[in-house]
Amino acid sequence: KRWYQRRVRALTSYAESLGPEVLNTAWHIVNDALRCDVILTHPPYLIALSALHMSSVIHNNENAMKWFSELSISIEKITQVSQQIIQLYELWRGFDEKKEIPGILIRMPRPRMSHSGSLSGSRCSTPSSMR
Repeated sequence: KRWYQRRVRALTSYAESLGPEVLNTAWHIVNDALRCDVILTHPPYLIALSALHMSSVIHNNENAMKWFSELSISIEKITQVSQQIIQLYELWRGFDEKKEIPGILIRMPRPRMSHSGSLSGSRCSTPSSMR
């Protein structure tokens, strides 16, 4: 456990030294990664390193590139995670909300109404104070 805590502290302090714009973009990438299955297939530290790497590339941070070249973790693993996150961005870019949502709404099941106006099969009862 101490080994992990030391690594997290080192990574956090390093990330802060990259500057606020790199760190801010990396946080956005991590938050976006929560919307795909990369969080189920890769450990958190690898996702964090991937986000830092992607952010460093976006901001053209040469110091970070040198640091990544000296890591004991394979850059191929970091690139694999990055590719999955990039696929998410490509999916989002091709998604036209105005075109796609009507088709999705048509396929959604509708609730059935009973004669009394309440949802059929509903197990919830109306509180006596609201009757």
